[in-house]
Amino acid sequence: MINKISSLFPLWAILFSIFTYLNPELVIGFKSWIIPLLILIMFCMGVTLKISDFKRVLKKPKIITLTVLLQFSIMPLVAFVISKFFNLSDELLVGMVLVGAVSGGTASNVIAYLAKADVALSITMTVVSTLLSILVTPYITLLYVGQTVPVPALDMLFSIFKLVFMPVLIGLIINQIFDKYIKEKHDFFALLSIISIVFIIGIIIGINQEKVSSLALSLMLAIALHNIIGLLGGFYITKLLGFDKKECKTVAIEVGMQNSGLAVVLAMKYFSALSALPGAIFSIWHNISGAILAGIWSKQEELSNNSK
Repeated sequence: MINKISSLFPLWAILFSIFTYLNPELVIGFKSWIIPLLILIMFCMGVTLKISDFKRVLKKPKIITLTVLLQFSIMPLVAFVISKFFNLSDELLVGMVLVGAVSGGTASNVIAYLAKADVALSITMTVVSTLLSILVTPYITLLYVGQTVPVPALDMLFSIFKLVFMPVLIGLIINQIFDKYIKEKHDFFALLSIISIVFIIGIIIGINQEKVSSLALSLMLAIALHNIIGLLGGFYITKLLGFDKKECKTVAIEVGMQNSGLAVVLAMKYFSALSALPGAIFSIWHNISGAILAGIWSKQEELSNNSK
């Protein structure tokens, strides 16, 4: 039952976004909840991990290194170029770059499972990029938008450390100690993460309700294009380098799906509510595109197995 509810995440995100767009006054007062909710999401990620998960990095260093390089090169660069092409405002440019500069999102692990990709590898990639984002995200943001707006890179670094590393570490320690009690609750923690990100998206839509109605279609196209290029780039670059299809699918999902919740929080904390909007919309879109892609790949896998 919990898995079924979780698998409909894109639907819940869309429905709640419509609800908060029509009733912004119901969520604006929860603005202060955004940071605690992100911390909860990171804790839920940590509590499903064990130290043994990190040993996978030693088993597949090439594919993980490639994924991280693609993640932190393609996504911020494409975000910047697309923003300039669509002539987005400075605030939206910052939001787009933040989405590109953060780590892979935990939703990628769910999509990897649905797409019949390598889930263990996906989790490892997410953890590695999440930990690297503490150092990388602030300075990539500085590189791309530092000439446009002031970027407090060092402050961002400490914020990401507190928002990402500490909750993940605490969750991991708790899982190591109480593994046999927590193992059966992994689905519950996944659902808790989904509820949290849906609520974060709803708050951002509510805060930006007036601006959303006046935004051009160009922002929606920019966000969709950003995600699609990440997915295609991750898949075909990996394929050109000779990796198998299962690994290519895993990398594509990891590169194209971002920790947009973190992008939202950083935008709200250091820039503006409008800068948080690309992250909120990306959260909805990348789960829809990821679910569609997972459905296609899963069907292909079934047909392939049936033909053998």
